[in-house]
Amino acid sequence: MFDSKDNPQNKAERFPGDDLVQSSQADTQSKETKQKDGSTLWEIRTEERPYAFLNDPTHEETNRYGQKIDLIDLTGLPKERPMFINENPEVGTNPNRNKQHGFFFTADNCIGCHACEAACSEKNENPAHIAFRSVGYVEGGSYPDYKRMNISMACNHCDNPVCLKGCPTKAYTKHAEYGAVLQDPETCFGCGYCTWVCPYNAPQLDPIQGQVSKCNMCVDRLEVGLKPACVSACLGNALDFGVVENIPENREQAKTSIPGFPNPDITHPNIRFQQTRTMPDEMTRTDSMPVKYHKNEEGSYSPVIDQKTGKQTFWNLSRLSSRENPLVLFTLSAQAAIGAFGITFLGSLFGVESLSSFSQSSMYIPLGALSFLLIGFALFMSTMHLGKPIRFYRGFNNWRYSPVSREGLGIAAFMGTLGAHLAFSLPNNAVVQDLFLSITGTSFSHWFNLEMLANIATVFGVLAIPSGLVGLYYMNRCYRIEARPFWNHWQVATSFFGNMLSLGSLIAGTVVITTLLALGESISSSLVVFGSAMLFGLLLEAVGLFFHNKDMLKGEHEGAASHYVQLTTFGKTYKARNALIAFNLVFITGLLTSGITMPWILIGWGIAGVALIATATAGRALFYVLVIPTTMPGAFFWKNKGFEEHARDIGLANMPQVGVVPDAH
Repeated sequence: MFDSKDNPQNKAERFPGDDLVQSSQADTQSKETKQKDGSTLWEIRTEERPYAFLNDPTHEETNRYGQKIDLIDLTGLPKERPMFINENPEVGTNPNRNKQHGFFFTADNCIGCHACEAACSEKNENPAHIAFRSVGYVEGGSYPDYKRMNISMACNHCDNPVCLKGCPTKAYTKHAEYGAVLQDPETCFGCGYCTWVCPYNAPQLDPIQGQVSKCNMCVDRLEVGLKPACVSACLGNALDFGVVENIPENREQAKTSIPGFPNPDITHPNIRFQQTRTMPDEMTRTDSMPVKYHKNEEGSYSPVIDQKTGKQTFWNLSRLSSRENPLVLFTLSAQAAIGAFGITFLGSLFGVESLSSFSQSSMYIPLGALSFLLIGFALFMSTMHLGKPIRFYRGFNNWRYSPVSREGLGIAAFMGTLGAHLAFSLPNNAVVQDLFLSITGTSFSHWFNLEMLANIATVFGVLAIPSGLVGLYYMNRCYRIEARPFWNHWQVATSFFGNMLSLGSLIAGTVVITTLLALGESISSSLVVFGSAMLFGLLLEAVGLFFHNKDMLKGEHEGAASHYVQLTTFGKTYKARNALIAFNLVFITGLLTSGITMPWILIGWGIAGVALIATATAGRALFYVLVIPTTMPGAFFWKNKGFEEHARDIGLANMPQVGVVPDAH
């Protein structure tokens, strides 16, 4: 977790712009901070005021979570090692440079002027559509007792940085210096997973540059004893900064949460709050998110549903399309490919008569090739989802911690072992044997031991099964995110593995049954195998959806708000999807038990297949469109989904000078 060597992540690319430590006037005389040996560190402009300097003469041994504040004690690293800030190899003068620092926000003082936001963007040279620090607000009560509370939020440089653990490229580092969680945009390939797992919306994905960047704690200013730019710019003395757990002068509280702040237990953020004014029992957001905050018996606030749009239901089929469309195709294609190969191969391996006959036919290789192409297409779509697709290979860098890396390794291993299985199966394919004989005049058996090759092919086929299941398991783990409660439910696993069985059965069954009919062989056992697998997959998905609905209806979190949107904004689509699943469960059961004969049995399976594709596609699109993260309340304009949609409609989003809201990355 902690940086243990000097690396390029610490160089100038990480901290663009050094304007706040230089004089802005040509005739300004600057003073220099000197090292003990007389060497120059960084210039401090003469107009810096006393409140802009750090002041932490003492500090606690541990924070309230039991984490040591002196981070060198956790690492054993030398205390005087350089950070290479702005390519400067010298060590800063801050005596507390190895202590965990954090922000202190006094909600009572914040006037919502956005000066902190502006100072941060100026310091980091951010474009209009990127903000490392944002100011939002919640409000409650009624005239004349109306109250509003502003919230200024950036990265909280947590003790348990989920962004660091989730990033597949290892672009994040938790530094022993100041406890800063730093991110290197040049290592990032723009998957955006860190923006999913962070509860505070701190990492910012730039769709134009195709990479993530974030607050860097202004560590270059800390090195010379200056507070971050946002703190120095605060007009109302609402923001402060220093060694964590140190309460600033004239403050009396150090809370870990205020209304609208996500559960601090997720990451143990290094931010403390003061909020002494009494607030109404119910606080609402001014953005379009259907979430409000209700005071519980302990006096803390928890998120609940705010039924802003009423209870009317709609289709909104056009809004099922989102920037996550490549992931819809990736997940469905990967699950279908693993299921299609797995059911066919295992059925043959365990002696299902019709599948054993099929595995000996010339169509076994084409079915395997179809599965191979599907998994290849899935990986291609996941790569196209990246901001910088050409850097896809970096996705395996963090396999020790990141479920994204492990998912990629599992899927890639499945593709590799499946390819090897097909390659060693080719010599035993009748069509390939005839082609080889016609070209060379000799048979394969003259050159190769066909039995040995078949055994090797079986070994690779056996290895492909656990590889695919491991990839699918970590695909599920990618979405078990505490910052996205709508996803953080075991229903994700039932959906993914259910689709593996149902979609895999549909693809494999189509090829197998068509082949057996062409060969004049019985298809009854194949219909039972594929029909049962399809039925079990649908049943698995239905059970997960039932309990997911039950848990979301009684939940007090953003997941419940997502479900409210599902029941209203997409209510008719949601009900139609559920009705089709129920129809398929009954219909397929009837097909398996009724004894219907040809050709009606094939027509029946065709109807079931069309319904299955419709439910899987709609369900996966809803999965991505509906999720509401545990982000901080947004302002009335930008960082408000409703306003973003309005801005797209009227063309405001296309004006770079006021902010850009791209549709894709």
